[in-house]
Amino acid sequence: MGTLGVIFFTVLVFFVIVTIHEWGHFYFAKRAGILVREFAIGFGPKLFSVKKGETRYTLRLIPAGGFVRMAGEDPELVEVQPGQTIAVRMKDGAVTRMYLDRLDDRSGTVRGEVVSLDLEHKLGIKLDIEGEVEEFSVHPQALIIARGQETQIAPYDRQFGSKPVRKRAMAIFAGPMMNFILAFVLFGVYVQLAGVPEKLLIGEATKGKPAHAANLQQGDVIHAINGEPIGTDFEHMVELIGESVGNPIKLDVVRNGELMSVTVTPVADEHGVGKIGIVPMYETRNATIGETVTKSATLMKDMTILIFDGFKMLVTGQFKLDDLGGPVRTAEMTSEIARQGIDKLTSWTALLSLYLGIFNLLPIPALDGSRLIFLGLEALRRKPIDPNKESMVHFIGFAMLMLLMVVVTYNDILRLMRGE
Repeated sequence: MGTLGVIFFTVLVFFVIVTIHEWGHFYFAKRAGILVREFAIGFGPKLFSVKKGETRYTLRLIPAGGFVRMAGEDPELVEVQPGQTIAVRMKDGAVTRMYLDRLDDRSGTVRGEVVSLDLEHKLGIKLDIEGEVEEFSVHPQALIIARGQETQIAPYDRQFGSKPVRKRAMAIFAGPMMNFILAFVLFGVYVQLAGVPEKLLIGEATKGKPAHAANLQQGDVIHAINGEPIGTDFEHMVELIGESVGNPIKLDVVRNGELMSVTVTPVADEHGVGKIGIVPMYETRNATIGETVTKSATLMKDMTILIFDGFKMLVTGQFKLDDLGGPVRTAEMTSEIARQGIDKLTSWTALLSLYLGIFNLLPIPALDGSRLIFLGLEALRRKPIDPNKESMVHFIGFAMLMLLMVVVTYNDILRLMRGE
């Protein structure tokens, strides 16, 4: 794969796993009737923005995730206050637009001072127009225009907090859920691309090593070690050879359809593990649909265990800063794996998607797992947690995650500059 292809697929991997996560939030929020103000990939300054329907879709500068901004989750950015002079535009007897600035430039509008308004429940506004108070109904999708920006109002029944706990929980859980689904599908694609191993073969016998000295050859099928059948169990073969340092082993191989036995004595590597100097490879066949499903599930299980083992090391302190990787190292590893072929890249993308789903369910403030805990507490208490307190917890958590991201990214850049 060429350099441009590697760059393209590296960006594509990030885009796919983040987009599918945010799409899960987006889809189930919309399904619950929640107004989704923004669907963003990345953080920081906007690089690209387009509005379609009620939602603005943005691509942002910092490739460290994404977000779906739902009405009612955070304080509204634009507010209309009593005593404020505004201009309104009507259609079919209801206010569809409220202008907060450049009032003299707004033609075809009614101008007045706000006496009172309710944009959440009754959807009405009273204006003092040249000394006379008039009341107007407000359209549920009315827009507030200020500083060149349009903000759609959010009636209470379109806000996140108005929905039952189960619907809000589903909108939050849907992000990780979509990552799990994507991981399962991609592991299945990987199984189809890689095939099902039928035979374990010798791909190469390294010169100067015991296997080469014993005349083992490329293409020999490894049948048994010391009479113990190997089949396609590469790890078991490595284990048997690794524990036989200095002890001759009988290796049964099939060459050109004939079974033959070779005696080889493993030598210790730098870690004291026995090696005979072979590079294995598999002879494969196409996977059936049933095998694809079961092997994909097995890969999901094995990789999940591996991920939690990594989390365990973080908790117990069995790691160094260099063991952590941020977006820079992830991109570096993705580009390296992309060069190994589309099958390896597919498996790696599945692993990243699975990791993103699991990580987001951790009970860390600002992550989906923490938000689900707050919803669980609300269900038990039968009343919501103070939104201000919850927002503060998530804000602090987000700030700490961003600080960690900066530190890890800085360390990754230093490591690249050192050529490590």
